[in-house]
Amino acid sequence: MSRQNIASGAPWEDIAAYSRAVKVGNVIYVSGTTGTDSQGKVTGDAYTQASQTLKNIAAALEQAGASLEQVVRTRIFITNIDDWQEVSRAHHDVFDAIRPATTLLQVAGLIDPAMLVEIEAEAVISET
Repeated sequence: MSRQNIASGAPWEDIAAYSRAVKVGNVIYVSGTTGTDSQGKVTGDAYTQASQTLKNIAAALEQAGASLEQVVRTRIFITNIDDWQEVSRAHHDVFDAIRPATTLLQVAGLIDPAMLVEIEAEAVISET
């Protein structure tokens, strides 16, 4: 079975030896992704960060030949459970009609204290 590693260029990928996403056969696994913008900065509230995170996931999926419509599972990690509604609103904005299986958890912290949310995703595409 073929394997394709997808990189985003984030500095943590080399430090921790991971890929933004890995495509194996017709399944794409997107690593925990944050709201880092194109300049490498994370800013804004939980909704803004979650929205940017989902854009970053969409970009990784696109590199792998997939789209958000093919996502079957997400895992959401937030540093403050009080942000769950804002993060869920951003998730809803993207996945309203798609409805992937989803888990939302509060964690003690993420790699950068400015990061409020991290999301993982898995997608299944048609085999070609």
